[in-house]
Amino acid sequence: MANTIELAQTGKRDHLRSLEKKYQALWKEERLFETAAPSQDELRGLSPEQIKEKYPKWFGNFPYPYMNGSLHLGHAFTISKIEFAAGYQRMLGKRVLFPHGFHVTGMPIKAASDKIIREMELFGENFERYNPDAEDETPKVIHNGPVQTTQVGKATKGKIAAKSTGLTYQFQIMESIGVPREQVKKFADPYHWLSYFPPICIDDNNAMGNRIDWRRSFLTTDINPYYDSFVRWQMNKLHKLGKIKFGERYTIYSPKDGQPCMDHDRSDGEGVGPQEYVAIKMEVVEWSPAAKAAVEGKVGGRTVYLVPATLRPETMYGQTNCFVGPSLKYGVFAINDKDAFLVSYRAARNMAFQGLSPARGEVEQLVEIDGASIVGTKVKAPFAVIPEVYVLPMESVKATKGTGVVTSVPSDSPDDYATTEELRKKAEYYKVDPKWLDFTPVPVIKTAKYGELTAVEVCKELKIQSPKDAKGLADAKEIAYKEGFYGGTMIIGDFKGESVQEAKPKVRAQLIEGGLAVAYAEPESLVVSRSADECVVALMDQWYLDYGEPTWRAQAEKHLARMDTWTVETRNLFEATLAWLSQWACARTYGLGSKMPWDLQFMVESLSDSTIYMAYYTVAHLLQGGDITGHTVGPLGVTAEHMTDEAWEYIFCNGPWPNPEPFPREKADAMKHEFNYFYPFDIRSSGKDLVQNHLTFALYNHVAIFPEDKWPLGIRTNGHLMLNGSKMSKSKGNSLTLREGIEKFGADAMRLTLADAGDGVEDANFDEKTANANILRLHTLLGWCEDMLKDDSKLRTGPQYYHDRVFEEEIIDHINITKHHYDTTSFKDALKYGFYEFQNIRDWYREVTADVGMHVDLVKYWIRASTLLVTPFAPHFAEHVWLAFLQEPQSIQLARWPDPGRTADRTFIEAGAYMRDTLKTIRDAETTLLKKLQKGKKGKPDGPSFDPKSPKSVRVYVATRFPEWQETCVRAVREAYSEAEDRVDDVRVRAILTESGLIKDKRAMPFVQAFKKRMQDLGAKAAFNRSLLFSESEVLAEFLPYLKRSLNLVDAEVFLVNEALQRDEPGFTPTIIESSEPGSPAFEYRNV
Repeated sequence: MANTIELAQTGKRDHLRSLEKKYQALWKEERLFETAAPSQDELRGLSPEQIKEKYPKWFGNFPYPYMNGSLHLGHAFTISKIEFAAGYQRMLGKRVLFPHGFHVTGMPIKAASDKIIREMELFGENFERYNPDAEDETPKVIHNGPVQTTQVGKATKGKIAAKSTGLTYQFQIMESIGVPREQVKKFADPYHWLSYFPPICIDDNNAMGNRIDWRRSFLTTDINPYYDSFVRWQMNKLHKLGKIKFGERYTIYSPKDGQPCMDHDRSDGEGVGPQEYVAIKMEVVEWSPAAKAAVEGKVGGRTVYLVPATLRPETMYGQTNCFVGPSLKYGVFAINDKDAFLVSYRAARNMAFQGLSPARGEVEQLVEIDGASIVGTKVKAPFAVIPEVYVLPMESVKATKGTGVVTSVPSDSPDDYATTEELRKKAEYYKVDPKWLDFTPVPVIKTAKYGELTAVEVCKELKIQSPKDAKGLADAKEIAYKEGFYGGTMIIGDFKGESVQEAKPKVRAQLIEGGLAVAYAEPESLVVSRSADECVVALMDQWYLDYGEPTWRAQAEKHLARMDTWTVETRNLFEATLAWLSQWACARTYGLGSKMPWDLQFMVESLSDSTIYMAYYTVAHLLQGGDITGHTVGPLGVTAEHMTDEAWEYIFCNGPWPNPEPFPREKADAMKHEFNYFYPFDIRSSGKDLVQNHLTFALYNHVAIFPEDKWPLGIRTNGHLMLNGSKMSKSKGNSLTLREGIEKFGADAMRLTLADAGDGVEDANFDEKTANANILRLHTLLGWCEDMLKDDSKLRTGPQYYHDRVFEEEIIDHINITKHHYDTTSFKDALKYGFYEFQNIRDWYREVTADVGMHVDLVKYWIRASTLLVTPFAPHFAEHVWLAFLQEPQSIQLARWPDPGRTADRTFIEAGAYMRDTLKTIRDAETTLLKKLQKGKKGKPDGPSFDPKSPKSVRVYVATRFPEWQETCVRAVREAYSEAEDRVDDVRVRAILTESGLIKDKRAMPFVQAFKKRMQDLGAKAAFNRSLLFSESEVLAEFLPYLKRSLNLVDAEVFLVNEALQRDEPGFTPTIIESSEPGSPAFEYRNV
């Protein structure tokens, strides 16, 4: 069922949309978003600092989207961060570069094209033979057995985007994104995608009003010869620097595709890497009767080993038994002519790509056997104190983790200890011979906290009684591992006395070198390729980027330390990624891309050709002639063939100009000039999920390739975008493309809602109700601005009064606050103060001056300022007010920020807040009294009875000093405050309050805590200065006329507390009067 809303009326939206189209056409005609560096003559003789001051620039970008579909609202959310910043930076007088490229490298497009070809073979050219009612059979991912299909002749179903669409076939997915069925066949050619989707992307961005310089756009892959030469230069340079290496290493691999399966090639499992184990060879000494019957005579005389995979080889001295899952299926698989391993099918499939099978990639299963049949088999335990142990059942063994065989070390594994204890108690139930359990845990590691039997003690500590206590055992496992690894000492074996951290790799090496174990790896969790293949870990020779190499990593960390990330969370994500990221396969044989320059059988994979392309934006418009394919030579007249590695090196890295020169040097200097002016980029904005690959790769590549002054200045990240509080899902009807969002709400209302959605790394939310409300808000504001400016005769002229001054200062204050939030890319707060709150201060001014009218100068000042403040968010709305109502001569896209040139006078700002708070407090009190009357709970008030429905007046009591108990609390905090440490000693505060007898006063500690928070918000100096900046009595005197009108009062009077307490007459209630504090007046109603 659809979760999106339907708009009942669209007239206001349609009017806004007509304005949007009008001004988009104007901006395009005037080419307002095309930008270039100042001329070489203008910059000649200027230092970098002088250039920055005289000709400031700003370069923002985001990861170019993949062109296998239209942009959705999530894309728009990430784009909006750069778009809003670009709009703001233009207003600061900077030359703003906001480019947009198109990513087509890698598998997704090619895989989808291949699926369409298969579906055309199955269903016909236009899929006319497809029968939606026929029973579907699709190859399923099998964790413990081969991939099988029960019916022959069915096409493999397209899985690309299936998670989000809920659709089965690729042709259905194409239809769901707006491609007519009769045109789907064109997409069997992968290059058709490259001509179909980029124009849609451009149109959608333009319809959103984005300030993009489209001259600099390009397609990736070798279809664009200029970009292809750029990637070749990048790869060649990395290779020469020793950053790209060739060698045998573990990588996630798709057997079906016949190549590594990198993050962008996956439909499931992005970010998952290889997990390396030690696979222990536990030779079978004596089969159980059932296993003997199943295996005997079927293994070709091979020695059979049960092969558990362990992450803790240092504990092998303490093996007491071996576990299998009694309900799992196992196989005996040939490794070579002499050996066979008993493991799960899934493990054997991984091993087949790691040199552990007769032929690479081929699984030779000799026997299939149930886990229950293996129980009771005796096997050798390498390095163990107990040299031969028995196989026992463990119900929690999973076929999806490790090999399905588990070696047991009860001294250090809580799971092993809990299971062996359970088997002892219920041997008959589990059908195990008690003699198989004739052992006690063997001490291996000693820790300070748990002694020599860590697992035993942790299970006791957590009161674990059963192997079915999954949560308790998970906690125990984490405790035991950390305690043993970080604080443990070996008490047995060749490395006795050494720390576990030191001994672990040595024991591993001994086991493997002694032929008692083999190295084994598998994916950390399930990885499925876009071709629906469950991936394995393959050990293969390949080209890889040597990320993680200590010197290179140190450079990247140095760069990160000085780079702006805007949030601590983003910095933490980068630091964590740099800590674990290591070698990354950078070549593939399937898909679209640029050839590896020195090994043409490979292509550069999709995350490796997209790390420094931001530099290419600076010169693309000079090389390409307005053609994203690069097939048209650009204004410099330089062909792609002329762009040699030496030319790129000269332009981007100050390399020597080649001799003979490939083209005239002044043309290269023109490109170098653009690059040097705009680079490094100021900000790159992206979803947080790209930190673990693309964004960190960008850091590594920049520090390797470019001089330090060209390293990126900043990278910010955002969370995912939800729609109406739920994850976007096309199959559940809860999704919007960018185009659908614009058509439904209009560009500006949608943009305002994107700004309102959120800024941090946590998930944001696009609320359609907010978007709908923004339509009305924009339309209403347009009408008000037009009314005010069309006929200003109804507005006041002449001298300005108190409320005029408050309004002016509030305008200035909100301009400055909004600027701060734009500066920090806190767009939600910029919208709050520059749009929503900005209208609130106008509304207050309009109400408080209703008796005399608003001043014409201030109304015009507010309209001008409000228009400029919202320009980054709602440029079409702003443009209409600017040109049509304010009659400005040129586009608001060329306007400057409305800098007031000073800070607001806090006296008036606090007075304005005081008036609003006072009105709300008095109004709320009246509302509370009315509710009590309606419920019949009149009670007995402190003073005379009061009927809010009868004519009424109010007395306001103003205090000139705080209550003595509060002053005592403040003095206590002041005495306990250390200015040097900027810290309050809470113990000292309590001691002082005890001495003064206030510690038992229930008001004291809550007040102290609130005061400490005030110190954090305002700073200690301002917090300790509790005096008001304004005279309450004077402000209230200005405010009383509006108070009377607003609350429908007969009269309103102001009294000082001391004066009121001397009035011994009805209507002056001492308890109410004494509750007044400076800045928080007390009041009481009375009937008249």
